[in-house]
Amino acid sequence: MHSFRDSSLNLKTRFTLHASQGLFPPPFSQSKIDTYMHTPHTRLILIPPVADMANKRFLTATCICFIVSFFQSSCDAASYNVVRFGAKSNGRTDSSQAFQNAWKAACAASGSSNMVYIPRGTFMTKPVVFSGPCRSRILFQNDGTIVAPPNYQDMGNSGFWILFTKLSRLTVQGGTIDARGTQFWACRRTGSRCPAGVRSITFMWSNNVLVRGLTSLYSQTIHVAVSRCSNIVFDRMRIIAPSRSPNTDGIIVQSSTGVTIKNSLIKTGDDCIAIGPGSKNVWIQKIACGPGHGISIGSLGNSLNEAGVQNVTVTDAVFTKTQNGVRIKSWARDSKSYATNVEFRNIIMRAVDNPIFIDQTYCPSNQCPRETSGVEVSNVRYSNIKGTSTTVEAVKFECSVSNPCRGIRMRNIRITTPNRPTISTCENVAGSSSGVVIPKSCL
Repeated sequence: MHSFRDSSLNLKTRFTLHASQGLFPPPFSQSKIDTYMHTPHTRLILIPPVADMANKRFLTATCICFIVSFFQSSCDAASYNVVRFGAKSNGRTDSSQAFQNAWKAACAASGSSNMVYIPRGTFMTKPVVFSGPCRSRILFQNDGTIVAPPNYQDMGNSGFWILFTKLSRLTVQGGTIDARGTQFWACRRTGSRCPAGVRSITFMWSNNVLVRGLTSLYSQTIHVAVSRCSNIVFDRMRIIAPSRSPNTDGIIVQSSTGVTIKNSLIKTGDDCIAIGPGSKNVWIQKIACGPGHGISIGSLGNSLNEAGVQNVTVTDAVFTKTQNGVRIKSWARDSKSYATNVEFRNIIMRAVDNPIFIDQTYCPSNQCPRETSGVEVSNVRYSNIKGTSTTVEAVKFECSVSNPCRGIRMRNIRITTPNRPTISTCENVAGSSSGVVIPKSCL
């Protein structure tokens, strides 16, 4: 087995990367260093004052790196550079096997922390699987661009492009992934016989995951998929696809617990974020969405024994020229699914078609079930939502006849249209409103 230590990473870079994994929380202020001095598992020697501030910071970091003890992982933790395993940065050579080999070496290595490193350059890969469990925490540091093959047929039928599975204590940081979906979308539009398409990056059966600073471009289908995960954070994401690209959802979550999505820009041809069956304890904050179909709970109720969604908060979001703003959607068929304890707050709508929408007759195709939705929607709160709608019907609650929505509350809503008064419509819904509510509440 190869073990390559990447000497191209200087001490300061390695120190920062370790900090990103939680070994040494930045910034390294004097007070925090003092705190570390008194922790039982750490010994630090403080350096005297240095006139030059830059030198002081560097020497402080150097001292910390070389004098920290009782950590199995040091600042010299192994770095597995994909180039050393044969990856080519020309954007043409298939580097899939090199990526896999670098991952396997890092995953099997001992220590508290190891890094798979993608340097600057453009690396082409076909579908790759990064599987665990690993012996240490892993940092997947991408300073370059990963691109899909120019021929979409080369992606196969697995449904995945980059898959992380069965992992714990994983950080995916930085870089760009470009699935080159344009030709695939063109195939879909013509109605030709096309492959099913792949999701750009997927996380399955994993826990304690941080994905930070990643840019995803032109996914064939879903950009980011999360399934059967717990305690996963997405921070500072950039997700971009044209408004007419089909089914290019930004982030889809299902059967997962403890999911945070924050500080991100999402421009897609479908939902910016969709929270699917079996998801709970989801926090979505500081999202810029648009173009796209908004942020959705669902769709729910596609099967009888489907799990529900609970404890979801969307706060401090801005929607710009999206098809929907905040939406709950379910199929009109019998189901034991539900959506409960959902809060939408502190939201700005800019020229949104359907700013506030509960749709329990969801059917994106012409083959719709002719039943009523069995999905129970309850305890949904809307507060401090303002902006503009492109349609007069700015608030729509279209709930199930057999399972009416209940516990719907609205507070301080102000959504207008240019030169026309907006309206609210309610079907099969019970709830209350308070504060200033425009359009006038139908609850």
